[in-house]
Amino acid sequence: MGFPTTHISLVRRAGSGDVATRTGAEESLAAVYWAPIYTHVRLAHRQEPADAEDLTQGFFAQALERGLFARYDPERARFRSYVRRCVDSYVANALQAERRLKRGGTAAFVSIEVAEIEGRLTSEGDSGADADAAFEREWVRSVLADAVRQLRERYRAAGRLGQLMLFERYELADTDDTRPTYAELAAELGIPVTQVTNWLAAARRDFRAIVLDTVRALSGSDDEFRADMRDLLGVAPR
Repeated sequence: MGFPTTHISLVRRAGSGDVATRTGAEESLAAVYWAPIYTHVRLAHRQEPADAEDLTQGFFAQALERGLFARYDPERARFRSYVRRCVDSYVANALQAERRLKRGGTAAFVSIEVAEIEGRLTSEGDSGADADAAFEREWVRSVLADAVRQLRERYRAAGRLGQLMLFERYELADTDDTRPTYAELAAELGIPVTQVTNWLAAARRDFRAIVLDTVRALSGSDDEFRADMRDLLGVAPR
């Protein structure tokens, strides 16, 4: 089965002749790929945080100017592999020419807390780790974080605040020790435990559907979409 005709991936929209469509797609791609690319620049090119941040911003500025995302050919590589090659080429050229974007000299494409990324690099011992593996982990985090953002927006707009609270409290708990029981959640909301079960099951289905849509939008082909879902969830969608 091919892509639904009503759903055009962000990768394809990045090549649109319509400026608004193309810009929106590029900004959405940047939202997911900023953290993975920053991590890749830090580890693969051994850059300090400030320089890695500047180079990451510079890459997206060049990608927008040159239409790099629109040049992607799904027959030749997965999109993530293509992006890393483009980043490597940009960084190598920038370093060779000793060019740097002045901090604050270009508009940020996305709001990223670099300290959080650095904290993960430290806590996970990634300072000397395989850059490709770190890139993949940040990609997974970014995809899931974007899916959570979309779920929150959807549930708040629909007034499903109770269901959203259950999902956040149970599924997004930091550890098993901090995760409340179904009975505790039922008592807090004043609803039966069976309703907690049903609401959480529905929220999980909605979240999975959003993840599927998000990854499909980031993929250049059906084959890449299925491969990405295997990487993300360990199973490819039917």
